[in-house]
Amino acid sequence: MSSFMDKKFHWIPLLFLLTLVSCRSGRDWVSLQPGGKVASISYAKAKASGYKGVKRIRHYEFTHPDVPPAFDGCRIAFISDLHYKSLLKEEGLDDLIRLLNRLRPDALLIGGDLHEGCEYVSPLLDALARVETTLGTYAVLGNNDYAACYEEIAESMRQNGIRLLEQRTDTLRKGTDRILVAGVRNPFDLKRNGQSPTLALAEQDFVILLTHTPDYAEDVPNPHADLILAGHTHGGQVTLFGYAPVIPSHYGQRFRTGLKYTSQHIPVIITNGIGTSRIAFRMGAPSEVVMITLRQAPPAPGSPAR
Repeated sequence: MSSFMDKKFHWIPLLFLLTLVSCRSGRDWVSLQPGGKVASISYAKAKASGYKGVKRIRHYEFTHPDVPPAFDGCRIAFISDLHYKSLLKEEGLDDLIRLLNRLRPDALLIGGDLHEGCEYVSPLLDALARVETTLGTYAVLGNNDYAACYEEIAESMRQNGIRLLEQRTDTLRKGTDRILVAGVRNPFDLKRNGQSPTLALAEQDFVILLTHTPDYAEDVPNPHADLILAGHTHGGQVTLFGYAPVIPSHYGQRFRTGLKYTSQHIPVIITNGIGTSRIAFRMGAPSEVVMITLRQAPPAPGSPAR
């Protein structure tokens, strides 16, 4: 009996440690250039119990002086890499829509790699159109989407009121206040798309840049971008102790998942995504929805008024 109890209690510290890891939270501070603007990002993870298509929700609270007053508390949902139908199938897609509506985002951003077959494009986008937002749904495309069914995707998005951002910027408005969402067209073709859509924007605007791959955030200067959102890596899809043997990024483990920073100190949030590629299997890189809450911070001393 004592031997059994010894073995049983031997696992308690390990289980406690795993619980802490699964509920990890924290806060990062970053000085953004130019102008020395100081932002903070707090983050936490929670299980998405009862939803077949999503294992967890990653919560971020992004506090920045360029967030306008009307957008203080604005909630943005970010999803990517659905690869419908891979590991994500009909029941999982229904659960994803149900979860997103439960989270009540003001806007939904989609990071590309939507499908694993042209026949799945319309049912997927019809489902995503059921997500209720007050500020709309915006998307960029991934390598899978450019490889096949591009015209079908663009038309289905148009019919469903999903704004496709390809080297262009859209404006989200609340009263007289606004934030900007810029999107990158095929970020793997830098010969054509190597000039960031943020280039012509103003420094005082709050700008979110949406790109399929996080490599674009480092490969291309992105002036005026305050936050970059990306997918593509699947969090490694199969990882062991936080290491992924295969990551589709020429920066290796650097942009695998979570909150990272470019060499210009711009924060990049990389999601594990929802679906899978090659094999319908994940280990150590759970499917997830990212939720970002914007907060207004006071401007740094000496900075110009908005």
